[in-house]
Amino acid sequence: MSIFLKTEDEIELMRQANQLVGLTLAELGRHVKPGISTLQLDKIAEEFICDHGAIPTFKNFPNPYGEPFPASICTSVNDVVVHGVPNDKTILRDGDIISIDCGTLLNGYNGDSCYTFCVGEVSDVVKQLLKVTKEALYKAIDVAKAGSHVGDIGEAVQNYTESYGYGVVRELTGHGIGKKMHEDPQVPNYGRRGNGKILKANMCIAIEPMITMGDRHIYMMPDKWTLRTRDGKPAAHFEHTIAIRNGKSEILSSFKEIENL
Repeated sequence: MSIFLKTEDEIELMRQANQLVGLTLAELGRHVKPGISTLQLDKIAEEFICDHGAIPTFKNFPNPYGEPFPASICTSVNDVVVHGVPNDKTILRDGDIISIDCGTLLNGYNGDSCYTFCVGEVSDVVKQLLKVTKEALYKAIDVAKAGSHVGDIGEAVQNYTESYGYGVVRELTGHGIGKKMHEDPQVPNYGRRGNGKILKANMCIAIEPMITMGDRHIYMMPDKWTLRTRDGKPAAHFEHTIAIRNGKSEILSSFKEIENL
């Protein structure tokens, strides 16, 4: 396992890539309304990323079967946990939720972040799922510092979300990030304090709780990308890329522009 510590110059380049992801998600947030298709959102994202001099990292990214992802963002609606493929048949409706996962490659470094949006008027029970999942992300970031372990992050997410009766997806994890979108170490959303790799200053990782309203079990659709909850209940997904520091870690991505809409 190769874990790459970043220089301050590299972290600055990663901040720029991640800030662009935040701006892209905010641009998409302006269009997340009943009646728009996920394919339309994908076209908006690709144009926005390219207009800012970056490359959409997800496009043509291979899955374990060697098949390239056909779009620039992942659009995961309701019971789709992750890797939803944009298309012209999935039209957003009032009461839906949509997780939009976005990656950019800018000046040789990757940004990666995800935000789950409400479409129109969403029920209070679903809103709570989103609130708790996002809070779990920040609780995980709070324990992610030099000298901590990867298991500390997983425990923070798992303890908080399971206390609400939610499920923690096990098959997918956060990850290291840098020149490659996925680097070591893997960062699960479950675990035990003191277990796993020790975090070091200037590591960069993406933390991304994927939390289900019901049972944690998922299944893959025939497209070999889309992952859904087995019980058909909604799932939420929030992700930040961070730089590990001695003390409080630094969030390189941003939800500020999204939440100022």
